[in-house]
Formats: sequence, structure tokens, C-alpha cells
Amino acid sequence: MTKDMTSGSPMKLIVGFSVPLLFGFLFQQFYNLVDTLIVGKFLGVDALAAVGATGSINFLIIGFCMGVCNGFAIPLAHKFGAGDYRGMRAFMMNAVYLSAAFALVMTVLTVVFCRPILELMRTPENIIDDSYVYIVIIFAGIPATYLYNLIAGVIRSMGDSRTPVIFLTLASVVNIALDLTLIVGVKLGVAGAALATVISQLISGIGCLIYSIRKFEILRTDADERRVNTSYMGTLCSMGVPMGLQYSITAIGSVVLQSAVNTLGSGAVAAMTAGGKISMFFCCPFDALGSTMATYGGQNVGAKKLDRVQEGLKASSILGIGYAILAFAVLCLAGEQLALFFVESAEREVIAQVQMLLFWNSAFYIGLAFVNIVRFLIQGMGYSAFAIFAGVFEMIARALVGFVFVPLYGFPAACFASPVAWIFADAFLFPAYFHVFRKTKRMLRIE
Repeated sequence: MTKDMTSGSPMKLIVGFSVPLLFGFLFQQFYNLVDTLIVGKFLGVDALAAVGATGSINFLIIGFCMGVCNGFAIPLAHKFGAGDYRGMRAFMMNAVYLSAAFALVMTVLTVVFCRPILELMRTPENIIDDSYVYIVIIFAGIPATYLYNLIAGVIRSMGDSRTPVIFLTLASVVNIALDLTLIVGVKLGVAGAALATVISQLISGIGCLIYSIRKFEILRTDADERRVNTSYMGTLCSMGVPMGLQYSITAIGSVVLQSAVNTLGSGAVAAMTAGGKISMFFCCPFDALGSTMATYGGQNVGAKKLDRVQEGLKASSILGIGYAILAFAVLCLAGEQLALFFVESAEREVIAQVQMLLFWNSAFYIGLAFVNIVRFLIQGMGYSAFAIFAGVFEMIARALVGFVFVPLYGFPAACFASPVAWIFADAFLFPAYFHVFRKTKRMLRIE
């Protein structure tokens, strides 16, 4: 059930690994879309805006959790590629200990401080109560987020991208059923949407854990491999924390941008929410390619096959550019129809803003493709701390648009925040990749 990515056609391996990941991301975004759709249709524009107003702070915290877990998986991929399975299992156990500690601390801090953060972000008074109820439940479920993402990262590090998707699909079905039950049936409002998300994530995490224990003999540890190893923990943190911070630093710019959009009223917030959800759904192939390149790069660096790293970059770039062109064409033609899934046809201004956001975001999807492919490849090669600067550039770009241009030009300026961020990130990532490639070549003493 594992997959060695150090031999065979890079294009076939990348496609074979990324397709299950793609379905996983699609299902994940699908149930996020369903959350938003049900909230917008059954609870109204203000409730939709309330959920949307938490999006950037949600990404700031949950993105850190996901980034840390993805980073923890990189040393495992290196050990797997090198054939050192005992070392891989020892890294895995120390990643479990660290994840438990991170989850506990983050849950306490975020639950305590989420209301002041929403007030600092100038969340409109008519939606702040619902925003708080939604996000405090999401933050209380941080341990479930760590559980699923850590186990999924461990499994993917061995080349198996299919198993985590199976449980994510299960979570999607559960989430939709719970949405309908808790929002429409029990009438818990936005709290029902948050509870549905947390419960479904917990179910997928527990299922993934039980399955991996029973089916993956390579993960069965002995007493020596279960010992706390401070050296291994240091290596894990050097990979995981920078990746987590990269997500969070990127999200800081989104927080600034969200704060600026909040001043435009709940209609603009609702448009940003609906447009952002649609865009995230269409961006799933870029996420899948990025995660694939992290594992691909990690295994091939572990196997000292840098020529295959170059070949993989070329193959993934072809795939990313091709999809970006297709997605732009679809969103240009179907933007209005997609917006109508979230709001009533009478909300003409909101629909027009959603269309505008989708058009300008998708016009720059090629830049986003390279952000994901190159950044995750750098991380997979073992340079998580270096790749964090891409997040810094994205943060600067979004903050600049939020602080300067949204107050001057309103919602149209907000539509350019992500494209500008992707351009800034790419300007750093391309020279960064060539630098780390040459550095890795010298370290491995490859001619």
C-alpha cells in the first residue's frame, strides 16, 4: 500500500499520487462549500457573513496545525526514501508526542482569546456574536484537526495518498448529514455548522488511526522506537514549525485584508466568503500538486536522486499550467451561476462582487500553481525554514492591499489581494529553489 517515488516515470508517479489527494481536497472543500451553502440559504446573508468573517483567523490557526503536521511528515519521507524504517517509526512517535502538546496549548489559547481577536478585526456588530460562536467551536476542535492531519501525513510520507482520502470522504458525508440535521432540523444556527465540521474531522481522524494501526505493519513500533528523543523532536520542530508559521504568516495578511473588507459591510463580507469558497474549490488541484511534490521531493532527496527532483518539477509545472488555463475559462463562463448557489438572485450587488473576485483570482492561477509546486518542493527537500519567506512575501502583499488600497478603492481592490500575493511569493520562490537545489547537490556530493 506504500509507494516508492524514487524510480519510474515522474509524470506517472505525480499524477498517480496527486489524483487521490485531489479527490480528498475536493471532498474537503465540498463539505466546506456545503456548510457555506446551507448557512447562506437557510440562515441568510448576515449568518453567511458571520461565518466568512472568521475565515482568515480560522486559516491563521488551523493552517498552522496543518502546516506543522505536514512538516512533521518530511523527516519520515526522508527515512522512508532511504530505507531506514526504524528511524521512520521513531520520528513518527516523537511527532505524536509533539502534536499532543501543540494541540493542548493551542486549544486553550485560541478559545480564550478568539473574542478579543474578532473585536480587533473590526467584525461588524450585527454579526460578531455569530462569528464568535462559530469560531470558538472550531478552535475547541483543534485536537481533532491534529489527529487527522498527523496520521494522514504519516501515511502520505510512505507514498500512500489513497487511504487518507477514504476517511476524508467519509467525513464529508457525515459533515453534510450533520449540517442538515443541526442547522435545518435542530436549528442550532452557525453553531450547528461548526459542530458538524469538528465532529466529522474527529471521525475521519479516529478512523484513519485505527486503520493505519491494523493495516500498516511497517508502522508497528517497539519500546525503543517509542522513546522520547530530543534530537528527533528538534528535527521535527525545525521542519514542522516553519511550515506552520508559513501558513500563519500568510494568514496574517489575510486577517489584515479581512479587517479592511469588514469595514465595507456585511454584503461585501458575504461576497468575499462565497467567492473565496468557490475559488478554494477550484484551487484543489494546486493543493494536491503541492502536497505531492513535498512527498516526491522528500523521498528522492532521501534517495539522493536530485535529477528526478528536476524531472518532477517539470512534470508538475506542465500539469499546473494546463489546469490553470482550464479553470480560468470555466470561472469566466460560470461565475454568476456559481454565486447563485450561495445567495438569492435578488442579491445582485453580492453576485456581481463574487463574479469580480472569481475573474481576477482565476486570471492569475498560473502564479498560484507555481507557489504551491515550488514551495512544497523546497519544503520536501528539507528547507522548511527557508520556504517560510514565501509566506512573508504573501503577507506583505495582502497587508499592503488591505491597509492602502481597499480603503481607497473598496471591494475591487480586495479582488487583487491574492494575485498580488502570488506574484510576490513567486518572485522569491524561483531563485530560492535554484539556491536550495545547488546547496543540496553540494551536501550530497552529487556531480
